[in-house]
Amino acid sequence: MSQGVAKAKALVGNQQVLLLVVLIAMIGFFTWRNPIFFSNGVFGNIISDWCPIILIAIGETFVIISGGIDLSVGSTVGITGVVSAFAMERLTTAHYGGNFTLLIGFLVSVGVGLLVGAINAVLITKANVVPFIATLVTMGAGAGLSIVFTGGGPVGGGPDQGIQLSVPTIGPFSKPGIVIVVVVIVLGLFLHKARFGRYTYAIGSNSFAARAVGINVNRHLAKIYILSGVLAGMAGYYYYLRLGVGAPTSGQGGELQAIAAVVIGGASLSGGVGRLSGTLLGALILTTVTSGLIIINVAANWKQVVVAILIAAAVLLQELRNRTKK
Repeated sequence: MSQGVAKAKALVGNQQVLLLVVLIAMIGFFTWRNPIFFSNGVFGNIISDWCPIILIAIGETFVIISGGIDLSVGSTVGITGVVSAFAMERLTTAHYGGNFTLLIGFLVSVGVGLLVGAINAVLITKANVVPFIATLVTMGAGAGLSIVFTGGGPVGGGPDQGIQLSVPTIGPFSKPGIVIVVVVIVLGLFLHKARFGRYTYAIGSNSFAARAVGINVNRHLAKIYILSGVLAGMAGYYYYLRLGVGAPTSGQGGELQAIAAVVIGGASLSGGVGRLSGTLLGALILTTVTSGLIIINVAANWKQVVVAILIAAAVLLQELRNRTKK
């Protein structure tokens, strides 16, 4: 009997299980309120919303587990989308092929994201600026430059087949969506099975101890912030494919969504704790809430209230688990 109680407590204390229950309950509730919610079209829209959020949330997961924070991911999404849109517009005007133009646009997006991540890395590891301030600087610079470059308007004129790629063709997934799922799996293995992940957890748990055992903390942190920038660049490119234009506001608020997904997923903002599976479910819950509220004709502003409740519940659950361990 005592073993059964212990197993039940362990199950209730598993945040991933609870998140899955919450997700299923949300799907059931929204379907009960409006049966159209349980359809391939709505699920396709949820997955399309989930794809860019999970990309920046993955980067944020690595950053937060390492004991840092990256506030620049949202503005990086915007600036990468805008710069790649300009590049693709020029190539299209010069009559280059659509596939070649889209490839160059992807490389430009990733390159700009890598540059932003490298700037963050230099500020944090070389200039010894705390991550909150360093990424706040690049957040403001990225958002400002996006507006300066575009005048606040979208940038189009790229290949027509770009937007066709974002259409779901494999169930609720588009072709880029399948690629993103593969990225999630690969980075999940890196975080939980590879040395890179072990170093990330070690630095987040105790950076001094990590240095003592021979981990080059600054070099590893630089890799993490560069990874976060690259993933934000990929998200910016995905938004371009979905919208058909590069919009300076496409990543607006993205940093808050990413942090919310990570925290709801069970990661600790103090570092050393977190799982990518939790982030995956956290991001899926966020996009499900957004689509569900629209389907049942509830004002979108209520999304912020629901997300706030979910974050508070996740933090309280973490605190309860910590007290139980003590």
